[in-house]
Amino acid sequence: MILRADHIAGGAFVILGLAVFALSGDLPTGQLSMPGSGFMPKLIAALLIILGAALLLGARESHPVSRLDWSDVKHALGVLLIAAAATALYTRFGFIITMAAMMIALLILIERRNPFRAVLYSLGVVAATYGVFTYVLKSPLPTSPLGY
Repeated sequence: MILRADHIAGGAFVILGLAVFALSGDLPTGQLSMPGSGFMPKLIAALLIILGAALLLGARESHPVSRLDWSDVKHALGVLLIAAAATALYTRFGFIITMAAMMIALLILIERRNPFRAVLYSLGVVAATYGVFTYVLKSPLPTSPLGY
């Protein structure tokens, strides 16, 4: 059997879905009319498993791993490191500071965009997202030590 890119990706999604199921097992699912805190993680985990399995089943149409172009690994690792740092700092520094810093870092360091435009765009997206979650959805987001 030739190992193909979709074998790896599909397997990773199935394993990730199973891990999410295992980690969210203690959370109550609730009812469809009144979902509990475990409803969305389990729904997303089920979708990850189903779609990962579909990817595995259609893997013979993808490129073999030996023929993949790995020239974009540096870019992918940069995105991964910035996202991991933002995830680790999210509860400590709050939504606004962390998400703005993450978007600014991604746009300036990874995508090489104009710094002024990147900062304006990032602050606008973070403000809009904060407004939707806080005022429309009435869902509290982590606050910074400064209170916002």
